[in-house]
Amino acid sequence: MSVPSTHFPSQSLGEILLGWFRRMARRLPWRETKDPYAIWVSEIMLQQTRVEAVIPYFERFLQRFPTPAALATAPEEEVLTVWSGLGYYSRARNLQRAARMVVERGGFPQTYEEILALPGVGEYTAAAVASIAFGLPYAVLDGNVMRVMSRITCDFGDIGSLATRNRLRDAAQRCLPPGEAGSTNQALMELGATLCLPRNPRCLLCPVAAQCRARAEGVQDELPTKLRRTDTVAVETTLLQIERDRQILLRQRPSGGRMAGFWEIPEAAELPQAEPIEEVHRFRHSIMNRAYRCTVLHAVNPEPMDPAPAGYSWVDRSRLPDLPLSTMTRKALRLK
Repeated sequence: MSVPSTHFPSQSLGEILLGWFRRMARRLPWRETKDPYAIWVSEIMLQQTRVEAVIPYFERFLQRFPTPAALATAPEEEVLTVWSGLGYYSRARNLQRAARMVVERGGFPQTYEEILALPGVGEYTAAAVASIAFGLPYAVLDGNVMRVMSRITCDFGDIGSLATRNRLRDAAQRCLPPGEAGSTNQALMELGATLCLPRNPRCLLCPVAAQCRARAEGVQDELPTKLRRTDTVAVETTLLQIERDRQILLRQRPSGGRMAGFWEIPEAAELPQAEPIEEVHRFRHSIMNRAYRCTVLHAVNPEPMDPAPAGYSWVDRSRLPDLPLSTMTRKALRLK
């Protein structure tokens, strides 16, 4: 087994990456600004979410909440509605909590430590915002960067290990040319997202292939090493679409629990008296390590449902765009 290099990478490697990034970087809306608020919003949205999915949400969110003050003073339900469909809703609540802190202090924090202290901000997000918005010399370490650095240095350590992560972060730190931390961090992330892929990396197009020890040894497909894996749990669920006069039966999740305040259509087990009429469609949905296979049925209730059953409400379809709906419900109702 190879010993990870203690010499790679260097600032010269960072300079190669910078030249490539300036030529080849994708045009993304958060790369068109130095506003720390906008950069922070994008980094929070990009946690656990693909770039393509984030773009329209980012644009809508900033259109509705263009400043920390606008976000801080908005009703929570409105924030959740704009976020609805992006998933991991604690991110939206933490954004609003942090926006209130930013307003109280009179401006966006400008040091790594102060950014890290905001709710919902970890080491990666703090480093990204500090480097991109303020040029501070902090290397980022997300999944893309770990993959790139583990290959460049030929590090077979388990990326779930703190020791391995620290080695990879130190290696990335050595990449940063003076005054270019933000662009170099973005170059590393871009390389992992577009060329240094988890499977079938596109080494022939890679600007730093000559500096990559894993490629030199022919082991790039074996890295990074991830020993700790969580088995996926398959879940079958049936959802009921019950309607009357352009109204649909929904329930709102109680406060204090997971996804508090969100609206969703009922599962069949919750309304055993409902009678299915026909299948509407099927879809798949993933939450953490759970893989759902969902069947949506058009159903009716044999008993009068006016008023709605306890815990449920009849909601006019025209109101749906203004409500925070769970992602599963959005898929079930085929809403964008």
